[in-house]
Amino acid sequence: MTTKIDEISEQSGEVKHARNNGSTVTLETVRDDHEVQAFIKQANKSLGVLGFTEHGFRHVGLVANIARNVLIRLEYDAREQDLAAIAGYMHDIGNVVSRHGHASTGAMLAYPILTRLGMPPSEKAIILGAIGSHGDDHGQRGEPVNPVSAALILADKSDVHRSRVRNPDPSKFDDHDRVNYAATSSFLRVDAENRTITLELTIDTSIASVMQYFEIFMPRMQMSRRAANLLECSFRITMNDVAVL
Repeated sequence: MTTKIDEISEQSGEVKHARNNGSTVTLETVRDDHEVQAFIKQANKSLGVLGFTEHGFRHVGLVANIARNVLIRLEYDAREQDLAAIAGYMHDIGNVVSRHGHASTGAMLAYPILTRLGMPPSEKAIILGAIGSHGDDHGQRGEPVNPVSAALILADKSDVHRSRVRNPDPSKFDDHDRVNYAATSSFLRVDAENRTITLELTIDTSIASVMQYFEIFMPRMQMSRRAANLLECSFRITMNDVAVL
């Protein structure tokens, strides 16, 4: 099995109030929660005002699915797979407060929500660590602390694609817009037999060069390598079918 980055439409419709009736907290429970939905929606709006790429339901839904699939492919425990998906869906809610320190803030916001939903402390501890350790764009690099955390980092940092760019005018792209817009395809390949995790990118080099990609995203690639190492894998990157890492 491989995990592929595709565009996911933003959720719409009536907000549902999640309730826990004693059953296990699932991704669906969290995804349907009114507070989680409100935080993701407003956080994405706020980041749009600040000129950041898309961080809404498309991004978090994609990260949740990829994080789960990484652990599925590597044959981790089924509950760890679920926790990776939940952490992936909630990882950016801290942006509702501020982009600065959003990983730590997100963990603090997640705690009362998961408590209200009835998640046991041992599982909350794993998710809070994963959210708080997934990294910040202001010099705070993510450090994987458990398999759930590692899967979240790999999923989050692999979402490089032109569909995330909100600026409609290429002449006004900043460096992040340009590199994301240049990425026409992203594919995270998990090879359990050979213990490799490879980010396969197709880049339009007329928009951004391979060197520009590394100048912008080198910290993310370093985080991904450490995350893969925690999962006892090697991290690799190919661009336009050429191995570059």
